[in-house]
Amino acid sequence: THLPDPVPPPARRPRRGPLALVSSACLFVLVVAGYLFAVGPGTAHAERLVLDEADVVVWGQTIRRPVEIAADRVTLRRVSVQAGGGTAIRIRPGVTGTVIEDSEIRCTSRGTDGIAEGNYSAIRVRTFGCREPFRGSPDTPVAVVDSTRDGTPYPDRSPGSDPTDTLVAPGPIGSSEAAGTRGTVDAPPGVQVAPTPITYWPGPTTTGVPAGTVLRNSGSLTLTVPGQVVSGLNITGCVTVQASNVVIRRSKITCSSTTYSIRVLAPAINLVVEDVEINGTGRTSATVCCGEYTLRRVNIYNTIDGPRLGNRTNIFDSWIHDLTRVTGSHNDLMQTTGASNMVIRRNRLDAYKVSTADPMNACLMIGSEIGPSVTNLLFEDNYCNGGNYSIGVRTDLVGSNIRFRINKFGRNYRYGIIWDRPTNVWFDNGLPVIP
Repeated sequence: THLPDPVPPPARRPRRGPLALVSSACLFVLVVAGYLFAVGPGTAHAERLVLDEADVVVWGQTIRRPVEIAADRVTLRRVSVQAGGGTAIRIRPGVTGTVIEDSEIRCTSRGTDGIAEGNYSAIRVRTFGCREPFRGSPDTPVAVVDSTRDGTPYPDRSPGSDPTDTLVAPGPIGSSEAAGTRGTVDAPPGVQVAPTPITYWPGPTTTGVPAGTVLRNSGSLTLTVPGQVVSGLNITGCVTVQASNVVIRRSKITCSSTTYSIRVLAPAINLVVEDVEINGTGRTSATVCCGEYTLRRVNIYNTIDGPRLGNRTNIFDSWIHDLTRVTGSHNDLMQTTGASNMVIRRNRLDAYKVSTADPMNACLMIGSEIGPSVTNLLFEDNYCNGGNYSIGVRTDLVGSNIRFRINKFGRNYRYGIIWDRPTNVWFDNGLPVIP
């Protein structure tokens, strides 16, 4: 769902009849896709806006009342929420997959929390005046990335109900295997913990087109309508995106182009691809190019390279595997050559191809050959197996704020792994890659 920018009040001035002068304050009301947005003064304590449709994307709005997320996989992007009461944005119990990114939360009354209670990701979210900006609990962990509290960087961790606590993902050093166990990230030397099951990360049953989905045949697509939603297609061909806020969902793409399966062309932004299978037919040079997109639960295979990471790219809960080796290829599951604001979280990255015993080149290759630098890259809670070196970093890289944490690595690399932090551990025994 694409919610367009509201027209400023002067352009929609109501006719001032006898019934129009109920209040001296103007109230602007926007109704789109079944949701009522009250945008105007004096609504900080108004009835909550309840988002109860799964897979909704709310973009570019100012919302002056509390928001309640009541469905899975809701995304708030470039949204300003101004609200009082108990919580500005509340996630209902049991709801998962909420993402709030590039947004602002202003708590307008004392004792108001920013986002609660958990099972969400906050990416580049600015909060102001909130008692606790990002709340979670042991049972509902959260991820907070590149966000701020009253202009101060917020600790990049998963906060619990007590902001001094730290929650860690299943199986890292210093925790039990139970999800959300409290603990520290560093373990005493020689301590071994049980490895995380491979089923913790995405795979064949949790990525791609959900079982039972009926697909309609389609050829190549060029998407030019802002906010367009494409769903339930068997696309034999490739996809070009020329409009912002496009969603591609529950579809299969079989692309035999020697360029890209999906390409986002400027000035388009905010592409969302979820529950999609992408088969590069052994010919596609890269799966998605080159920025301004989010992948969720995407199954990518049979391609020379996986996604290219440009500005504002997010890859969540996806499975990239079985790349295709061709003459002279330098196969990377993911690669950036200079960009900013990238989040790679909880993906299964199988660079090692079992059928040919080929480790390929890397799960992630980082360089700044094209862009001036690599800035604000988070690689977190991923499984990575294979590569010449599993993570490749060019020696001429110019970069800042590049972070790797709570990842696990297989041993099917060609040359080795170089690492310096104990939260990045071996998959088979849970010990640090470098003690």
